[in-house]
Amino acid sequence: MAPKASVTQVSETVADLEALAEKANPIVKFYDPMNLSDSDFYGWGSEGTIGWLRQAEIKHGRVAMFAFVGYIVHANGIHWPWPMQTDGTGWPTGNSAPEIWDNMSTAAKWQIFFVISMLEVWDECGGGELPHYTQGRKPGQYPSFNVLRSTIGHPLFDLYDPFNLSKNMSQEKKDKRLVAEINNGRLAMLGIFGFLAEGKVEGSVPALKGIIPHYGGEVMQPFEGQFSYFS
Repeated sequence: MAPKASVTQVSETVADLEALAEKANPIVKFYDPMNLSDSDFYGWGSEGTIGWLRQAEIKHGRVAMFAFVGYIVHANGIHWPWPMQTDGTGWPTGNSAPEIWDNMSTAAKWQIFFVISMLEVWDECGGGELPHYTQGRKPGQYPSFNVLRSTIGHPLFDLYDPFNLSKNMSQEKKDKRLVAEINNGRLAMLGIFGFLAEGKVEGSVPALKGIIPHYGGEVMQPFEGQFSYFS
């Protein structure tokens, strides 16, 4: 059996959000014009709703950081030296990162979405060890693969700190790094949408004019021309 995970129940309040906001941005501080922090989503209560909102922001920030770096990598034609597919098919090319995605095979796209879906399922079920993030799990804490390792015997690495390098890190340093991650995620969300906006509407981001090539496709339709819920 897998060793029992150490679970710390965390229920954040509006006061906690205000304190975190001041650490993240001492100038803007707490900014909630739609009063989402006082909402009650799906009967979860205030603390459950705040947990959902915090998890959503951290997750979107992490995805945006991946997207920002991925856009730059693909825009510069960087890829592995071997063929992308077992039949020898090479890596897709294009004038921009979104165009490269469009030129990728449908099978490859579905593989990517399948892996993402499985990671989402694992997150939602807490890896069989942690409570849901609306019920006290620390926002942004991705579950360990302990249960899978003990069940199937495969040496899966955890997504966060797979080599356990942070075991001796102080809580103060961890908290500081979490604030940095939130800020980096927010900046990445602005950055990736800046890339996409300039690609669709030339001059919409003056600093990127002439740097980001025009993209004629639809960034919100990842399977354009191949599959669509609206076709």
